[in-house]
Amino acid sequence: MSENIKYYSTHAEKLADQYNSVEFEKVHQEWLTEIPEKGFALDVGAGSGRDARFLAAKGLSVVAVEPADGIRERAQQYVVNQPIHWLNDKLPELAQVFSLQTKFDLILLSAVWMHIAPSERERCIRKLSSLLKANGKIIISLRHGACHDERTMYKVSADELSGFARKFGLSFRLLSEQVNADELGRNDVFWQTVVLTLPDDGSGAFPLLRNIIVNDSKSSTYKVALLRTLLRIAEGHPGAVLERMKEHVVLPVGLVALYWIKLFKPLVDHFQIPQSSNRQKGLGFVKEGGWQELRSFTANDFYIGAIYLNGDIARAVYQTLKDVTSTIKKMPVSHITLPGTEEGVFHVETENKRTAKPAGGIVIDAAFLASFGRFYIPVNIWDSLARFSVWIEPSLVNEWAALMRTYTDNNSMQFSQSELLNALTWEDPRRTTTRVRNRVNELLKSDGVNCCWSGSKLRAESYAVDHAMPFSRWPNNDLWNLLPTKTQINTKKSDKLPSSTRLQHSRQIITDWWQQGWADNADEFFIQANLALPNLPDSNRSFDDVFEALTMQRDRIKDFQQLEEW
Repeated sequence: MSENIKYYSTHAEKLADQYNSVEFEKVHQEWLTEIPEKGFALDVGAGSGRDARFLAAKGLSVVAVEPADGIRERAQQYVVNQPIHWLNDKLPELAQVFSLQTKFDLILLSAVWMHIAPSERERCIRKLSSLLKANGKIIISLRHGACHDERTMYKVSADELSGFARKFGLSFRLLSEQVNADELGRNDVFWQTVVLTLPDDGSGAFPLLRNIIVNDSKSSTYKVALLRTLLRIAEGHPGAVLERMKEHVVLPVGLVALYWIKLFKPLVDHFQIPQSSNRQKGLGFVKEGGWQELRSFTANDFYIGAIYLNGDIARAVYQTLKDVTSTIKKMPVSHITLPGTEEGVFHVETENKRTAKPAGGIVIDAAFLASFGRFYIPVNIWDSLARFSVWIEPSLVNEWAALMRTYTDNNSMQFSQSELLNALTWEDPRRTTTRVRNRVNELLKSDGVNCCWSGSKLRAESYAVDHAMPFSRWPNNDLWNLLPTKTQINTKKSDKLPSSTRLQHSRQIITDWWQQGWADNADEFFIQANLALPNLPDSNRSFDDVFEALTMQRDRIKDFQQLEEW
């Protein structure tokens, strides 16, 4: 494989010109009707980018994978209206693709399969099939014939792919029984096209989630709280995944505990709504030395990137996270089981995490959150929580409110339904918006600040702070998501998702604002961005890389929630 990659880099210019000389419609005429009208496409072995550009021009969000630096860098020079997300990645690992936490409507392997060694092909199909949405398609072109250069090519057959399809539950179609002539005029090269489709038979995640939420005989606020916590992380922090295994996604358990605190803080300390039928028993995570020392804190005081310099406060935060982790492990995790069995759905691993109380201050960053252990979620549950959060969350909130209504009635306490639902509101965005306003006001006295959507100068009396990704559909108050803009533009944008074109148009203005506004708070800015946005390493300190990840997250939100674009 490495020799092939070297060949494509060394001969990048000649090969790119050759591939670009033939139109997409000519090469792929057999399966043009299979192209989805919208969604995500993955082009594996994208080469010159011809196919990726065609799919992007059709309005698809395209991820293009090409391990040969020379031809990939040449392909990236082309400008198209819809941005293409280029990755230096390869089969069978596709590590960066899996880090995106994204499923695809279409996966294309054009002139790639013959380079895959037979011993690796089954693994490749297993990996690719796990990247498909229900009804998603894998298109594979099969090259038959001689190779007259130093590239390594192996024999291919439709029968082999048919066998893999049966093994991994895919439907198989050979689009033409006879081989087709080569469009580049090579007389001894012929092609066939295979379509593998993932049937829409469900993953089993929805019935299981429904059972946990509303049908489980052991319903409790702890169970609903854990699911809502995981949903918030799945929706808002794809970059927090420590590892994606064959059957599980692994999260830092400290992040699960942090979101648990954010959910319970208003219920326990502000509204004081009982969370169980036995109010005298208390909650296992509300203890002296931890939670009790932080009663005056609000949910908004706990966030990724937060810094606690006071030693006593830092130790209380640490102890609260540790107490919450213990409660999650002992209670909801141990009681959420597969229907009719004692087999747990989730798993927490803390045995080897002998963390010590901090001697000084702490920063809520990736390393700190991971120090509490690992939380394992089944892949199908994780994918459903991420993709369908907008439909799942109302069920969680309503069930939680119903449980609290039962507990308050039992304790002769008077709470209206609206009060209960209000207590379950995720978080108030005004706190971090105020912080951004203070920063803008400070800069307006000396520097001047540009509207991130129009580029025009802002005035102190007529600007707003916009959530680039609309807060009503993706509640995120990280610094990178809050952009100063003109009031009338913010009103016009409202809760719409910025279009890909508009986002690209504002790229320089947005990155300039990040640099201007948060250079002195760079650690916090990047801690938040690296955990929230896909495919950013913990070490990232590039504003440009954050913007690239932001465009990918925009496409994910568009695909998940089908929001109106602006």
